[in-house]
Amino acid sequence: MVSIGRYERVDVSDAAAELLRELTAQHGPLMFHQSGGCCDGSSPMCYPIGMFITGPSDVRLGELDIAGLEPIEVFMSEAQFEYWKYTHLTIDVVPGRGAGFSVEGPTGMRFLIRSRMLNDAELEYFGLSPA
Repeated sequence: MVSIGRYERVDVSDAAAELLRELTAQHGPLMFHQSGGCCDGSSPMCYPIGMFITGPSDVRLGELDIAGLEPIEVFMSEAQFEYWKYTHLTIDVVPGRGAGFSVEGPTGMRFLIRSRMLNDAELEYFGLSPA
């Protein structure tokens, strides 16, 4: 999403932001990781900070700035990022069963990612413009 003079790779819907406020009150500061693959790996997983350790093969996509909360960092596995690097991602929430260890599991809601292709200005900003 465009903010003053800067482009972001990741954003959050209003509904997901509201759930994240509730989950932060319950679990403390949070972070997201998207690993890719099948089953739970295809959903963004939300963890209390320190519950999931990122490594050198994880890409930091950015952070979610939600009023009243500390920024929530969002990571993706490097292999998955290769497939998604041309997209802008929005973390959203819908009714359903949350992924295994993701903190929204007991709420009756689940996080998911909505995507759109980056526009020309974003592609250029992220160094992805065709040569």
